[in-house]
Amino acid sequence: MRIIFAGTPEFAVPTLEKILEKHDVVAVLTQPDKPKGRGQKVQYSPVKELALKCNIPVYQPSKLKSDREVIDKLKDLNPDVIVVVAYGQILSKEVLDIPKYGCINVHASLLPKLRGAAPINWSIINGDTKTGITTMKMDVGLDTGDMLLKSEVEIGENETAGELHDRLMFLGAEVLIETLDRIEVNQVIPEKQDDSMSSYAPMLNKELGKINWNLDSKTINNLIRGVTPWPGAFTYYQNKMLKIWKSCIGDYSGNSSPGQVVGVDRNGIEVACKNGSLIIKEVQEVGGKRLDIQAYLNGHNISVGDIFE
Repeated sequence: MRIIFAGTPEFAVPTLEKILEKHDVVAVLTQPDKPKGRGQKVQYSPVKELALKCNIPVYQPSKLKSDREVIDKLKDLNPDVIVVVAYGQILSKEVLDIPKYGCINVHASLLPKLRGAAPINWSIINGDTKTGITTMKMDVGLDTGDMLLKSEVEIGENETAGELHDRLMFLGAEVLIETLDRIEVNQVIPEKQDDSMSSYAPMLNKELGKINWNLDSKTINNLIRGVTPWPGAFTYYQNKMLKIWKSCIGDYSGNSSPGQVVGVDRNGIEVACKNGSLIIKEVQEVGGKRLDIQAYLNGHNISVGDIFE
């Protein structure tokens, strides 16, 4: 197949690699280069780096739907399929209609559940026990197109969004290749989504990671897992922000105030919640290194009765 690939972050790279093993990638669409870090050095997206290594033409319109030159070029390339994996831009109907078999998206949820920008994170924040990959024939709506193939996975009890991301990005590549194989022999049957079963996974922001100790321990633990590694969960101790990287649910059943430290040892700092407790196992101060609790306590005197704000 002649394929145009549209993707930007690391999540999209394994899918492009798999496609290159079997198909002819005639062009890559990715987001414009952006300056990053303290030095504001311009960095290429992971997808662009792979495309350049493989000598594939790269197009980086800031707004594809209004870039006449790029759209005309895509038409000239006459693709069979446009594969979209975390591209970061909405495709217009004009672009969706270009390929012979349409535009195929790799989405990291079991649609119609968790449409939107951050399904991996919200599956964990919401306390789901399973998720997966759905390939979908795109339409003009937000993740509303007909479903093609699905593959389901269990979410680990202590799995973070970062760990789940790394599993799903490889699974997504496998499901996409199977989808293309079936399209070629006309053995895939599109299935319409039930909109009444849909839910939304909005973009994340830093404020989302602020811990409210008045919630139950399971909800707080899910939040920490769901925003790790970004934007990260945090609380305040003695007016200083403390990022929490790892935690688990404790077994405290007393009546201490939410946010109050009820236990401290080498295995963690146990903090009371509205119901139950949370054991903090790995932290990071602003400007400091990520530390396990034993290392953190070597330089900090935290006692039972102290308060996390």
